[in-house]
Amino acid sequence: MSNDKTVRHERIFEIFEELSAIPRGSGNMDGISKFCIDFAKKNGLRYVTDDAKNVIIYKQASHGFEHAEPVILQGHLDMVCQKTEDCNIDFTKDGITLERDGDFIRARGTTLGADNGIAVAMTLAILESHDIPHPPIEAVFTTDEEVGMLGAIALDTSLLSAKKLINLDSEEDDTVTVSCAGGSDFRATFPLTRERVRMGSVTVRLHGLKGGHSGVEIAAHRVSAAMLTGRILNHLSKHADIRLVSVDSGNKANAIPSAATFTLVCEHPTQVAALADSYIAQISAEIAHHEPNFKADVSCDAPAEYDVMSEQNTRELIYALTCSPSGVMEMSSEIEGLVETSLNLGILKTEQAAVSLGYALRSSKASALAALGQKMERFFSLLHVDTEQGGYYPPWEYRADSPLTALYVETYRETFGKDPKVEAIHAGLECAIFSSAIDGVDCIAIGPNVLEAHTPRERLSISSASAVYQLLLELLKKMTICK
Repeated sequence: MSNDKTVRHERIFEIFEELSAIPRGSGNMDGISKFCIDFAKKNGLRYVTDDAKNVIIYKQASHGFEHAEPVILQGHLDMVCQKTEDCNIDFTKDGITLERDGDFIRARGTTLGADNGIAVAMTLAILESHDIPHPPIEAVFTTDEEVGMLGAIALDTSLLSAKKLINLDSEEDDTVTVSCAGGSDFRATFPLTRERVRMGSVTVRLHGLKGGHSGVEIAAHRVSAAMLTGRILNHLSKHADIRLVSVDSGNKANAIPSAATFTLVCEHPTQVAALADSYIAQISAEIAHHEPNFKADVSCDAPAEYDVMSEQNTRELIYALTCSPSGVMEMSSEIEGLVETSLNLGILKTEQAAVSLGYALRSSKASALAALGQKMERFFSLLHVDTEQGGYYPPWEYRADSPLTALYVETYRETFGKDPKVEAIHAGLECAIFSSAIDGVDCIAIGPNVLEAHTPRERLSISSASAVYQLLLELLKKMTICK
């Protein structure tokens, strides 16, 4: 029996290597979708696909378990494509090269794509097997998860009959995820009126802040460079007549910005630069414990011609950057330590005709997410600004009475002699899309240890992947008799 398990476990890594040979960055789904379709054909399994390149493969229950309730096994096909500076791979047409490093698999100079290729590999290994006890399986492979869960949103869930869903996109093997935040984007655009002036200028560059994921790390004492910009500008405006030329920070709404640069003009740039230096020194001392690498470069230039923002533009933009809601709005009363509602100013961009502010809003409660969007609308309604909301995805709300969670905890305990962590995350998972689209569906998210995902340092623990795969097999076996 142990030899048989070893063979099964080796197969998931063989399949993972086959997947890694296929270019599958978000937006480049043709090849990997075809791979799944060809796999279904080769194994005589029924499948459907759609315009979004999603693939669903159906497998009947193993012999004797035809009347068990079906289960959805779900993962996404795309990967984040990042590489080191000396790597010349073309992600649009080249596969990645895997390397083994002790207990880890990594890729040579690139992201590994274990997020979420290992889920696909595990599921395909089960689909091609002939001796694994399991209920009817609906294997759902979604596309373009990394750029907004677009495949899951486009999927016709009427093609699915199961009311239990196991998502394999978690990255800690001792944890079962049971809830995640929903989200939306909010954008405020300040139309600019510019005028030509001749004045001295001050430029401030903030850098060295940790930054991070606006969901997972929103409560981790990460100082936002965008919001810090507002604080500094507000202080300077109290002591000098300043006009803004530009202010820029961040380029992704869902990332806490780690750097910012702004330029202003004034009558006495040397004095304002000294004032900025002094105030930033106070801030640096204030945040040194949790932002030890924070740095600021302050420079001033002699009078020159600048196209500056109007007094009203400058005043309103500083107000918005100083007073806009930011960070954690509410902690959960149901799950200790969980951020329930938050927002992040992740995009601050100046162009000649406008300044754009882009926010990521999150909440594990649909009503709280809607209220936060209304709060932002109200805040900006008193300013001369255009606003828009979009990119909505629902939360996956916590279900305290989940039979699937209880069964997983029981299986984990029997397999490893201890209980797993049962957690919610303040970030998005495709379970949110499925839980809102399939009435009464019961979801969990599990997976092996994947470290530093979305970076060229990404690596997958071989022993963890084997353990999670074996746990999944035990769970499926239990589900053949679970009603």
